[in-house]
Amino acid sequence: MKIRSLKIIFTTVCLTILIASCETVPEAQELLKPYKYDDQYYANLRAYKESPHQICYGWYSDYAQTYSYGQHFMGAPDSIDIISLWGGVPTPSTNPIAYEEMRFVQSVKGTKMLAVKIIRMQAEIWTTLDSAGIIQYADTLLAPVLKWDLDGLDLDYEPEGDWLSGDRLTILVKYLGQFVGPMSANPDKLLVIDYYSTRPPADVEPYINYLVNQAYTQGITANSATNLQSRYNLVAGWCPPEKFIVTENIGDWWQNGGSPFTEADGNTLTTGGVRMHSLEGMARWNPTQGQKGGFGAFYFIRDYNSDPPYKYMRRAIQAINPAVR
Repeated sequence: MKIRSLKIIFTTVCLTILIASCETVPEAQELLKPYKYDDQYYANLRAYKESPHQICYGWYSDYAQTYSYGQHFMGAPDSIDIISLWGGVPTPSTNPIAYEEMRFVQSVKGTKMLAVKIIRMQAEIWTTLDSAGIIQYADTLLAPVLKWDLDGLDLDYEPEGDWLSGDRLTILVKYLGQFVGPMSANPDKLLVIDYYSTRPPADVEPYINYLVNQAYTQGITANSATNLQSRYNLVAGWCPPEKFIVTENIGDWWQNGGSPFTEADGNTLTTGGVRMHSLEGMARWNPTQGQKGGFGAFYFIRDYNSDPPYKYMRRAIQAINPAVR
């Protein structure tokens, strides 16, 4: 991601209970538990995620097992379709609670979990900067996906002068495309490229499920349909709109669900008559060329601090995929 220095601080309070003997007893590890639903709810949720719809995509980093459910997979909104594991892949040894929650969210809620990596070979001091080196590097990217049975791979493409760019990126993607993505032997596993300003080469298109643009309100104070359209137009010649996803940096804009947003017709209000902000604006926006693949957020965990928790994420999801009443 373009913003890598965000620090998310959550204050936790540990209480002790004084009993008659004056012995102190630690408080239970779970202060709040999410509402439990029946099997039919989860069956319907999985069916929704398998149905044609614009998806919700999010980078998630803070599954630290504190008292806050904002730092648990189980606390994330059920309707998020894809979580990119920005905080690394939890394993039974490194973070057993997060690992078990991740598995539950995958299998029961139907949320797809992706390994993610900023792809730069020079930065990682690879000694073999040639096609053979690219293949070796690709195998390291695939390893956690295959070992931990994740749902795919998110390539964060921000080369900034790195050797692994242009045609060399195509070599990487074509090799990965044998194992993950729509052209692979495992088409249920996704291959995603996300990027900020440097666009991937057009040759990657057949091998990826989604192209995710970091359309952040960054260096500006507002966002708009015009901005999003201009971003899509730069890749419209090769990326179908249904593969294109736009995302906001909610780590910086969580207090309002984004920056002030203006739609293509000049509208600035939600259907409820309040000022629209960019997360919901991105959800509602579609390029003139057709319906987009979806929308999403970087550091969406901060929206847990809203009232109610994940207020803006849930409202944006409802804006494009309203619940059946």
